[in-house]
Amino acid sequence: MCVGIPMRIESRSGDWAECLGADGVVRVDLALVPQAQAGDHVLVFLGAARSLLEAEEAALITKALAAVSAVMSGTADAGALDAAFADLDRPPQLPPHLAAALAAGRTEA
Repeated sequence: MCVGIPMRIESRSGDWAECLGADGVVRVDLALVPQAQAGDHVLVFLGAARSLLEAEEAALITKALAAVSAVMSGTADAGALDAAFADLDRPPQLPPHLAAALAAGRTEA
């Protein structure tokens, strides 16, 4: 599975940009978003920007990814999850196989 990471373009040179994300500054290919400029937010997959994002959407995605990371590390609490997914019109749902495992009492992978 490939996960898109929101990043902000710091500077651009040709089809490449220095982009700031949660893990610092990385070099990103902008060939698929030629209109992107410094200050824009882009969604990056495997080192290539695939689409432009509004700043608000980039922030929502960043919060959701942080919440998923907290769940995976076992440090998430319900309040943090609710806040990270506040833009959803329903609580996040586990896939059926994970819901069944949780209902059966399984708490570890």
